[in-house]
Amino acid sequence: MSTTQSDRLRGLLEPLVAAKGLDLEEIEMSRAGKRRMLRIIVDSDEGVELDACAELSREVSDKLDETDVMGEDEYVLEVSSPGADRPLTEHRHYVRAIGRLVKFQLAEGGELIARILEVDDGGLDLEVPGVKGRKATARRIAFTDIAKARVEIEFNRKDKKEEEA
Repeated sequence: MSTTQSDRLRGLLEPLVAAKGLDLEEIEMSRAGKRRMLRIIVDSDEGVELDACAELSREVSDKLDETDVMGEDEYVLEVSSPGADRPLTEHRHYVRAIGRLVKFQLAEGGELIARILEVDDGGLDLEVPGVKGRKATARRIAFTDIAKARVEIEFNRKDKKEEEA
């Protein structure tokens, strides 16, 4: 997708998404033969429900039909929330991952798997799980020390809301 088209789409869609209390995370355009796919990824601190995606999809479709930003060719529109395996790239992504286990690729090399406890402007306070019966340890990591980060899926950990109930 050209930068100009991407910028035009972002400018057109960001107000619609923000009006729903959501963040516009990503706009992806792909092509398979004659078919084009426009994928819009949205998120919020509380997550995104299916009904919100459906409602936003209708509004985005109407807005795109009013303009020429997509041109005359047909396209498929998909509005969704980010997958659980999406990379953490923005400060807000780390805030939303508080309490979650994250796999970090470190800028200096190597990797670290730890639970995010706190997030501030400079970095993260983490809990590194103990190995072979050892206690967990605390660690601080600066954002500048992180090359990549991705939430690890945990199937056997209770949600905080379940623990409080």
